[in-house]
Amino acid sequence: MAPADIGLIGLAVMGKNLVLNMIDHGFAVSVYNRSPEKTEEFLKEHGENISLQGFTAIEEFVQSLKRPRKIMIMIKAGAPVDEMISSLLPFLEEGDILIDGGNSYYLDSERRYIDLKKKGILFVGMGVSGGEEGARKGPSIMPGGNIEAWPVIAPIFQSIAAQVDGQPCCSWIGTGGAGHFVKAVHNGIEYGDIQLICETYEILKSRLDLSLEQIGNIFFEWNQTDLNSYLMGASAAVLTAKDENGVAVASTILDVAGQKGTGRWVAEDAIKAGVPMSLIIESVLARYLSAWKEVRRQAAREFPVASLLYQPSQEASVLIEDAREALYAAKIISYAQGFMLLKQISEERNWDLNLGELALIWRGGCIIQSAFLDKIHQGFESCPDAHSLMLQDYFKNVLLNSETGFRRAILHAVGAGVAIPCLASALAFYDGYRTENSPLFLVQGLRDYFGAHGYERQDRPRGEFYHTDWLGSKNASRM
Repeated sequence: MAPADIGLIGLAVMGKNLVLNMIDHGFAVSVYNRSPEKTEEFLKEHGENISLQGFTAIEEFVQSLKRPRKIMIMIKAGAPVDEMISSLLPFLEEGDILIDGGNSYYLDSERRYIDLKKKGILFVGMGVSGGEEGARKGPSIMPGGNIEAWPVIAPIFQSIAAQVDGQPCCSWIGTGGAGHFVKAVHNGIEYGDIQLICETYEILKSRLDLSLEQIGNIFFEWNQTDLNSYLMGASAAVLTAKDENGVAVASTILDVAGQKGTGRWVAEDAIKAGVPMSLIIESVLARYLSAWKEVRRQAAREFPVASLLYQPSQEASVLIEDAREALYAAKIISYAQGFMLLKQISEERNWDLNLGELALIWRGGCIIQSAFLDKIHQGFESCPDAHSLMLQDYFKNVLLNSETGFRRAILHAVGAGVAIPCLASALAFYDGYRTENSPLFLVQGLRDYFGAHGYERQDRPRGEFYHTDWLGSKNASRM
């Protein structure tokens, strides 16, 4: 049999569907799995395809590939990836390409890029988003690492990626761990999107006593507006789905949300970088709190919602529109925070990320795909140096026009005792971002009082620090 165009290791759901996607686009693929039975099972299902070869010995797998060899690894992140790379190295040659398509931490990808470059192996850390369906029909793909690999692998991955307006949702991201970092931020934004939708659902449910189906239908309607997105459509579908007995499926789901860790990574990276990514951090914490089901059940008995909470008088249609405006405004703020982190890490690591291009490759195939991303692309095209999306004309006008409804929706939630960590955080960030003179002068004064850390003065140039003799003369001296 002729040598294969690419090899793929790891036949879990994502790996299998990527293989089938590649074959559909005319590429011959060799596959290998650590557990031979998975390879055999996959071949039984699809072995009649002349473009597919399966191997149970890793050396034979490598030898089956065209040179330079292109091997995509789709296995659990962390040590298993390093172990797999080590097992492949004895059979590779200079110029061969290793592609890690799993959810690896970007600093691991940086390390692998550097280590493999010394050995003459071209490493690519590739973010792949879209889940099972995206992998099969066209994902959003975020490759980064050794740029020398890109001309060789681009024809494959730009072919299998989702297509929007005739353009593949796949383009080169940057060196080192750039691809995996961008994918992690994508996942963090996804966390925020999902949590905002959940909180909006709860406002409508608690204040208007609407059913799952009624709220699902509202979400279907919103999906025809600027809120059009994969997640909005999926949320509507989940809320309106009924089983064979006519029971709402969502009513049977326990309110304990899982996670795989990428959201936490992004939250930690934002804190380390000093970027106030409050929505994504709150969305991660909300999942942690959800895990305390038994504790929450007890606390619900101990702390019943007060009967005389603030209840603004309002027509249902007005509240529904306020909730929609709040969701859209908070979504803008969440994405603004995500792109702030991308911009800062890009500058620190000299990645030169094209932020507008990132918005384009997220338009299809991935979990956060939405019409909204076109607006982000246009914003970066027209105002590439803006500190934040919030300062770009379209988003600025949306925030200004939706502020009243946003605040009313927050009041409704607070009045009903509804937890809205992300919506509230979005409004707090908005108010803090536009506050010229904040009360945090007191923080710095206190730091100087008990720790002599110094402070900058409003009437002096930035960078000059002063210390006050708080317990003595109260006079300030330059440090």
